[in-house]
Amino acid sequence: MKTLSYINFALAAIFAACCFYQAVFAVVRLLGKRRHFQAQKLCRYAVLIAARNEQSVIGQLIDSVRAQEYPADLVDIYVVADNCTDSTAQVAASHGATVYSRQNQEQVGKGYALQFLLDKIREEHREAPYDGYFVFDADNLLDPHYIAEMNKVFSSGHRVVTGYRNTKNFEDNWITAGYGMWFLRESEYLNRPRDYLNIGCAVSGTGFLFAESILRQSGGWNWFLLTEDLEFTASMIVEGEKVAYCPDAVLYDEQPRSFRQSILQRSRWIKGYFQVLAAHGGDLLHTLAATGRFAAYDMLMSNLPAAVLTVLSFLVNTIMFFVGMLSARHEMGLFAFSVISALVNSYGLLFVMGLMPLLTERKRIRCSRRRRVLYAFTFPFFVFTYGIAMLLAVFGNVGWKPIRHSVALSIEDLSDSSRK
Repeated sequence: MKTLSYINFALAAIFAACCFYQAVFAVVRLLGKRRHFQAQKLCRYAVLIAARNEQSVIGQLIDSVRAQEYPADLVDIYVVADNCTDSTAQVAASHGATVYSRQNQEQVGKGYALQFLLDKIREEHREAPYDGYFVFDADNLLDPHYIAEMNKVFSSGHRVVTGYRNTKNFEDNWITAGYGMWFLRESEYLNRPRDYLNIGCAVSGTGFLFAESILRQSGGWNWFLLTEDLEFTASMIVEGEKVAYCPDAVLYDEQPRSFRQSILQRSRWIKGYFQVLAAHGGDLLHTLAATGRFAAYDMLMSNLPAAVLTVLSFLVNTIMFFVGMLSARHEMGLFAFSVISALVNSYGLLFVMGLMPLLTERKRIRCSRRRRVLYAFTFPFFVFTYGIAMLLAVFGNVGWKPIRHSVALSIEDLSDSSRK
């Protein structure tokens, strides 16, 4: 059983060595480092929304886009009602969006829906060329300053920009809070330091902006894996494009409430990452070796060690448990000590990781102080459940499935709640 202790220690050491640079990121964030931009011009934008059976929430998103403190004549809203069986298309049109319906059961997923929508825009709206395209999910809500703040960064010469991802149902339960802390950490403790250090950020699912010139350069939207956002980011890194971050562009999205839905969603993310690694890992390694570009290393290390080492640790500890039960029961105490030590150390690290955004972003979190304290302690358990999602991604039949959204709040509701 001593071998197990050595293996667990080695796995922990490898993980720490791979991700130590994120401690430097945390210091950069805690020191308040960031870049500041001023708008160089007012750009013309198209808003892209891919929606599947989102009649409950899509109207509020469109209203929040139309309520932006940015010239309305420079922003057009397009929705693709993708394989919908409800009134998503009618609701979106009634709120002022240009809507296209798509029925395709073979090419399923957000990437294909975005390709369809962009093709329609190019075919039917050639008279209104756009400087850039925003990508949102139907459950999103935008702070009134969102587009104006993103325009400051975009018009300063950055062709891809991502914003600050917040959560509109943070307080619902430990699962939604876990997501909320995860994305706040991603925004402020990964993307903000990346941007300040000029490394290049990562697009995170929704709430990003890319230039028309990116489409021309790539020959259209060509990212179709389960996690098209990571695939898009990997392509940008390989092509030498640096994604910028705008911390003042605040977007709210809805997180799954049920444990089952959360596991299914996160297993899709993990499988999608493996797909990205298989499709672009070689290019990332070549970019790293040929150019020394740290963004390539960051892309590999921010996901790969956690994924692979979690699986290895689970397999090793499972094997050693059965070996101990069959042939070395007298050493099971050592086994238990090794496992418990690893869990306690992991819990402590994850507690700190969740606590930091809870403290620094507390004014932006829609949650009572009492519940924030509680969720600081439950965040490590949320991260631990990625292990279940990992096993499902590796051994299960994971594909793209829509996430049901029902938190029909307006941006005014969020503002009123935050003032209470």
